[in-house]
Amino acid sequence: MAAVEDALLVAGGLGTRMLPTSASTPKEALPLVDVPALIHLAREAVAAGAKRLHIISSPRKDMRALLGDHSWLLEKRPDLTPSLLSPFADVEVHVHIQEQPLGLGNAIECALGDIDGPFLVLLGDNILLDQHTSLDGFIPSKASAQLVSSFAKNGLPCVGLLEVQPAEVSSYGVVDMEGELIRNVIEKPSIDQAPSRLVLCGRYLFTADAKSLLRRFDVQTHGELQSIVLQQHWIDNGGLVGVELSGYQWYDSGKPLPWLQAQVDHALRRTDLEPSFRKWLVQRLDEP
Repeated sequence: MAAVEDALLVAGGLGTRMLPTSASTPKEALPLVDVPALIHLAREAVAAGAKRLHIISSPRKDMRALLGDHSWLLEKRPDLTPSLLSPFADVEVHVHIQEQPLGLGNAIECALGDIDGPFLVLLGDNILLDQHTSLDGFIPSKASAQLVSSFAKNGLPCVGLLEVQPAEVSSYGVVDMEGELIRNVIEKPSIDQAPSRLVLCGRYLFTADAKSLLRRFDVQTHGELQSIVLQQHWIDNGGLVGVELSGYQWYDSGKPLPWLQAQVDHALRRTDLEPSFRKWLVQRLDEP
């Protein structure tokens, strides 16, 4: 079984729903309290075994400051986990530019010239956390590692799934499952038409044949549905595994309200912040 040594961090979107902030700061650089979103994703991918990170960006985004090595600041903050200030020091990094926002499949194609074998895909505005640790004991998410374990077991492409509330299913791609295999993906169904409450959550592990398949299911023909057509091919030819990620919080940096809610939820789950923050929050909610 081929090792999964490449991970794509898809950060090419313009982030228009986060304007005006995203006009000057990539939304992937926005912090979840005090750790930028892209650092969460990078450390998750490295923890899953990735040796090469491929960051898909857009022409107008400047990622240099975010990708830099800031380990010298440990002299000022020796309490920090070192990987938070030098999150890319132990991994090879490639930046690929998606010239036009033509969907996930096209974003993936931008990096495939430098990839041989299976690879992870992590959407840049989706943080999945099973640990809510302080900065002196930072533990990356295990979400991508669970996909790698699934692939090691069965050799099939797989996607991460999270269960959402019934009222939320119409915002996502919802899966119909048979055992651990996905039978169908229904995009944004109504509550009555949804086959389950399990939805795609921005974590994928694609096999090496994705390169030839994306050429076959080209963006000119399929547009932004290119990646969905690719996954449907696997469903119909060999199988696509759904990996249910239980016990994770899903934070979305793509919209103001969910991102504000993420800050509050994450802070209330961190042992270093929760007592003082909860006390303040209760007092504030009691005020007129």
